[in-house]
Parts: sequence; structure tokens; C-alpha cells
Amino acid sequence: MAAAVTLQLGHYAGCVGAHWWGLQARGRGHLRGRRGAGRRAAEGRRFLGGRGQLQRSCQRGMFSVEMTLLHNGPFPDAPPPLSRLTAYQDVYSGGSVQVWSDYLKVHLHPKSVFVIHQYNHDGDSGRLEAFGQGESLVQDPVCLEELEDRLHFFVEECDYLQGFQVLCDLHNGFSGVGAKVTELLHDEYCGRGILTWGLTPVMHKTGQREKDFYRLMNTALGIVHLSSQSSLFCPLSLSGSLGIKSEPPITFPYINYDASLNYHSSAILAAVLDTLTVPYRLSTSQCSMMHLAEMLNFSGRKVVAALAAVPFPIVHGHSLPDTLGTHQQNVPWKLLSSYGEQKVSRCFAQSVVLRGICKENCNSNCPGKQPASALHACETAEQILQHYLHTLSPGAFSTSHVLKQPCHTLPPYPQFFSSLLTREGFLLDRPLSYSSTAVESIPVLTALQSSPVLHTVLYSLYRDLQKLDTRRWASFFSTGVEQDDFKEALHELRTLAQCYKTSFEADESEDETDSD
Repeated sequence: MAAAVTLQLGHYAGCVGAHWWGLQARGRGHLRGRRGAGRRAAEGRRFLGGRGQLQRSCQRGMFSVEMTLLHNGPFPDAPPPLSRLTAYQDVYSGGSVQVWSDYLKVHLHPKSVFVIHQYNHDGDSGRLEAFGQGESLVQDPVCLEELEDRLHFFVEECDYLQGFQVLCDLHNGFSGVGAKVTELLHDEYCGRGILTWGLTPVMHKTGQREKDFYRLMNTALGIVHLSSQSSLFCPLSLSGSLGIKSEPPITFPYINYDASLNYHSSAILAAVLDTLTVPYRLSTSQCSMMHLAEMLNFSGRKVVAALAAVPFPIVHGHSLPDTLGTHQQNVPWKLLSSYGEQKVSRCFAQSVVLRGICKENCNSNCPGKQPASALHACETAEQILQHYLHTLSPGAFSTSHVLKQPCHTLPPYPQFFSSLLTREGFLLDRPLSYSSTAVESIPVLTALQSSPVLHTVLYSLYRDLQKLDTRRWASFFSTGVEQDDFKEALHELRTLAQCYKTSFEADESEDETDSD
């Protein structure tokens, strides 16, 4: 049975991971595809064991090595469902949730948690805040030996190892940890997939130039190194910008989330991640981690953008063709790779997943009548979605998956949904009059795209860094990154950005910047 090992590197990665494991646990291990009934053979599951030492140690800087067993049975010890009011008033009010272990509701194997005692994830001192610190940490012989021992332990538990899922903080020193960890994986497990997700919480303007500079440098160095050592790399964030300029966080029409709470933003990203990874986790799919990466990373384009509609806006009682027909020009999803809330339509290649669509949602066409549109003439949900994608992006290589199973959102998943949603996450004409009913599940639409928008995302970061006088920030370079290393990484970032440039992109901004 195929398996993947998941590594969570950093506090925010832990936040996203905790929600992700909870979503999989509540899914009960049986994602169902449109074509195949039967339990999924590729559901994420932590290697079972004790959790005693985890709870408060998560307040310190740490990374955890998690086993994702691809298992066809139910998850043990799942918590009982809570009502929305219970979740709000007693347990998950938001402010009471401080660290990711507060809402981790699955068991961990004792070998999966590795606490870095030298650093804290909060406070004004003792933080793992620079890329060079992270690199040095993993290069320490004691740390390296411990990491390799844990990796080998979990890898040996796999009947067949697909590869590795790496969740890594991008904005702090864990980007350096991730750079060395992915290098280790690349060297020791050649031929296995390495899918890396560079995670950034919603960033608020601090007014402290040193912190802003550190964040920019960590992000740039992380993107360059993580993408070079991974099969596929995706920056994933609800923050409006990776660069210097502060942008409003990404918003969703039917979610009222607090962008200042990692508990909230990480929950949305976890729902996106759980859906994006379906192609290689679905038992009815022939796609593996490496197949997905090879499909999207041609021509040197190993960075991909994530897009999502959370929830997918389908009106209660309406069909999928009716819903997609109302979005003829633009898909109703948001770019989650940190460059504002711009619409993205063109792409080179994409992997699209739509979940939470039942048979009764597929078609409203009456037998014997002329179909209302080409979408209504399609017989299956897969055909409907594929036709829609081909119409919007006729030159792109598109693969798609449609699942009956929605994304389950019972607590500890936050209940931050609009009152316009039913219990199943479908839209209503008017708000519900009662607030005690939780939204138990939602339909979700996601895509991984190799897209020209990444030229803008990556080049904007390069441009911001090129304008800075790095000589003013000697403290950053005293942690292990040399000035020449930085210059080389900056050049590689620019080259990477150029991989996504098309004839549609203007050259004026680049010429102006390069002449400075």
C-alpha cells in the first residue's frame, strides 16, 4: 500500500497540519471518487502512539516528523462532534487557542515530535528568526542524526513510499530548516516525490524594518532553495503580499474569519491543502505524487500557485452546470500565493479538484429536452468540469477530479461561516434564523497551477529585495548566510520568475528596476 511521510517544520506549519489531520480524521478515511465506491487507500493518518509530551511543548520552536499511513480503515479515538455553541463558548473561542496543540485531536507517535529547545516561537527573544539559523540547526551533527533516525523509522513502516509532504514556515528561520531537510530528502530518497508547501500566516505591518527585512530574506531564500530541492513547491498563504508593501488579507464571500488568528487562517489553508492533495491520495486515481509534479513542473517551472473557492458557491437545489454557467469568464476562486485578490484565468497546466458534489447536483436537464448549454449536455460531473476548464483555458493542460465527499468542518474546525450556508455548506437565498446549527461540511474547489501570475509574484519579491541596502542588516548575515550567497539567490529568484513570463507581461517595470 502506497504511503507518504509528512514533515511539519515550524509553528504555523503545525497550525495548518493540526487542522489537516483533524479534517482527515473527520473524513473517516474514505474519500470517494465519482467513479469508484469503496474506501480510500490513500488517506492521511498519523502513526499511532502517545501524545503526552506534546501538549505544552508546542509553545517552543519545533518541527515534527509525521507518518502519513495510507490506510483504508477508520481513524481511532476520534473526538465526539460538538455543537457550534459549545465550540464557541467553551472550547474554541479563538482567543483561547494559543498553539496548534490546543486543537490537535489525533494521536502522535512519540518519535514524531522533535522539540528545538534553543528557540521559542513567541516572545521578543530566542526566536528562530533567520534563514542561516535554521540551516545551522540542521547541520548540527546531533540534530542531523536525530532527524535521520526518525525519518528512517517512519520510512521503514511504509509498504511503498510515494514520497514526502513538507509543510514549512516560509517567513522565519524554519525556511532554512526546510532548505536543509529537503536537500537531505532529495539526496537520500532519489526518485521519490517531494511536495513542499511554503506557509506564511497573515502578516501585519510591524513598523519594525528589521523584522520586515528578515521576513523578505527568509521568504526569498526559502523559495529558491525549497523549489530547487523539491519536486514541486507551492507558496500558500492568506496574506495579501509576500513583499514589502502591505496588502489586505485574502477574503472569502461566505467566511467571516479573523485574519489575526492563526487558528482561523490555518483552518482555511488546511481545507485547501486537504483538497489539493486528493489526486495522489485517492484510491480511484492513477496519479502519484511524482506524476502530479511532472505534469505541472515542465520547462523549469517547479513553483506552482494555489487557488481555491472555500466554500465553492453552489446554491442549494441548483445544478453544477447552472453554477458554472454563472461564471463564464472567471472561476470563483482566489489566488492563495500572496499577490492580492486578482483574478487568474490563463495558465500553462493545472490540476483541479472539486469536492462535495453529489449526483443530484450534476445536471438539471430534463429528458427529451434540448440541453440549455454545452455544460448541460455533459453526462457526468467530470465531463462538466473538464468542459468548463477547457473553455476558460483552451491552451492549458488540465486534469480534474470530482469527489462526492465534502470537506468536513465540525469542531475543532472554527465555525466562522456565513449564515447563508446550510448545514452542508450550500448557499441559501436568505440567512438562517437559528445560529445553533453548525456547518458540518462544505464543497470546495481548488487548483494547482503553473501560471503566468507567478512571474508577478516572484518578480515583485525580487524587485523589493533588490532595492534594499543589505549592508545595513549585518545581523542577518552573521547567522550564516554570506553576502555572495544572497546575491546568487537573488539572481536565481529573478531567473525563476522569468520562467513564467509570457508575451503578455510588460517589460517596463523590469527595465526600470534593473537600471537602478
